[in-house]
Amino acid sequence: MKTLAIPFSLVLLVFPTGSAAQPLQLSGATIADLNAAMDEGVLTSERLVELYLARIAAYDDEGPRLNALLTVNRRALETARQLDRERRERGPRSPLHGIPVILKDNVDTHDMPTTAGSILLKGSIPPDDAFITRRLREAGAIILGKANMSELASGVQMSSIDGPMLNPHNLGRTPSGSSGGTGVAIAASYAQLGIGTDTGGSVRGPSTSNGIAGLKPTLGLLSRDGIVPLALSFDTAGPMARHVYDVAAMLGVMVGVDQADPATSTSAGRYETDYTRALDGGALAGARIGIARDFLGYDTEVDWIIGAALDRMREAGATVVDVRYPPWLLDAKAAFYQTIRFREFPVQMEAYLATLSPGYPRTLEEMAERAKRILAPMRDGGRPNPTRWSFFEQELAGGSLEDSEYAAMRDLGLPLVRDLIVGVLDDHDLDAIVYPTSPTRPGPAGVYRGSSAPNPAPSATNLANLSGLPDLIVPAGYTGDGLPVGISFLGREYSEARLLALGYAFEQATRVRRDPVHAPALPGETLRR
Repeated sequence: MKTLAIPFSLVLLVFPTGSAAQPLQLSGATIADLNAAMDEGVLTSERLVELYLARIAAYDDEGPRLNALLTVNRRALETARQLDRERRERGPRSPLHGIPVILKDNVDTHDMPTTAGSILLKGSIPPDDAFITRRLREAGAIILGKANMSELASGVQMSSIDGPMLNPHNLGRTPSGSSGGTGVAIAASYAQLGIGTDTGGSVRGPSTSNGIAGLKPTLGLLSRDGIVPLALSFDTAGPMARHVYDVAAMLGVMVGVDQADPATSTSAGRYETDYTRALDGGALAGARIGIARDFLGYDTEVDWIIGAALDRMREAGATVVDVRYPPWLLDAKAAFYQTIRFREFPVQMEAYLATLSPGYPRTLEEMAERAKRILAPMRDGGRPNPTRWSFFEQELAGGSLEDSEYAAMRDLGLPLVRDLIVGVLDDHDLDAIVYPTSPTRPGPAGVYRGSSAPNPAPSATNLANLSGLPDLIVPAGYTGDGLPVGISFLGREYSEARLLALGYAFEQATRVRRDPVHAPALPGETLRR
């Protein structure tokens, strides 16, 4: 990986709050903490970017070489200086003013390549920013870099551009995909915030495996304009961060109806522009939580951690009730997913390819043909990715959008799943259904365990995509071998404010997040508050 090398020295940041001040590591600081420091004049965006660049140099370019990033923004420090000047002269644009963000490399940026992790798209500069990229820039966020990812958002946790990402908690375990680079980067504190995308669990798997918070929002809350598609019936971007507060702060600046994405029309009048106002440490008191028992029983330590999490919810005043899904749904959900996914990708990917400059593939057939010529590692660092490229054949043979099976699944199957899950919520008068985001601890690196792969432990994540419902992930604990376990809060459409409140209350009651052992704090990162 090539990143920008800039000489700078680490700085000691001090929050002058008197003798009672307590040290706070950079990784433990929320956006609210950073803004307080900037308001006090003891922190600048430029210094914050320097600290994060130092971590990238230490842990991505050197050390364990986590390989989380494909590109670092060469203008990040310049942009930070401009935003510092603007803050002094006019005040901040939003809570994200001067805050570094990392985007998954399938989110368009007009000034950096967007490759979706594919050597077939290497160097591609989109014609403009994605809608959410533009929103982030307008809010004053700094796009610090683009994250490595499972190629074209599926398959094994590697790209053909720069190979696999490594889990900073255990280098031999998967960081999960497809937003694995974002998950690794945020866990390793390469930036304050990250963006992933989720079609069947691709925000939530990496959030869990890397021990951070993440949100798969309601389909339609965030625009997909300018995001390389996988299946638009399911695709959505999602915020990822070390703290639920930061997920809430980031979400509010990206929402909005977008003419380029008709799905966002359903969000009109239903989104918030400041989700941090909903956060309440006491939100679990009086809440009714359903535990989806179907996804327990596959890893004793995961089960124990989830059981302990439920006890903490009860102690905080929540009522916890058992719920189960119909066996037919658990048996059929993968086929429901594949019926949509394999038919939509060829058509929707070709629509995206049509926006690229000359020289890049224009059809999925052309991508498949070019891939067959890459059979060995390349001099520029590219390499074959046979697991992902083998999907090309399934996608090309997957059927048509005019098929009666596709139409029936789109018009009847997906609403059926949504109505069934909402019915479970309604029948038990639940605020959310919780479940282990992954029924097992992170598995061995390099093994594909996606939604369409054989897997003896059924994951619930694609139920949120089939239904379009929101799903918030919060760290729940660690196994005896130091691997993160996450818990999911699944709710009704556009219930993000309530889910974030519940997740925040759980986070504050447990405070289990820990820095990865392979990305410890560097000298000079201690803040004081």
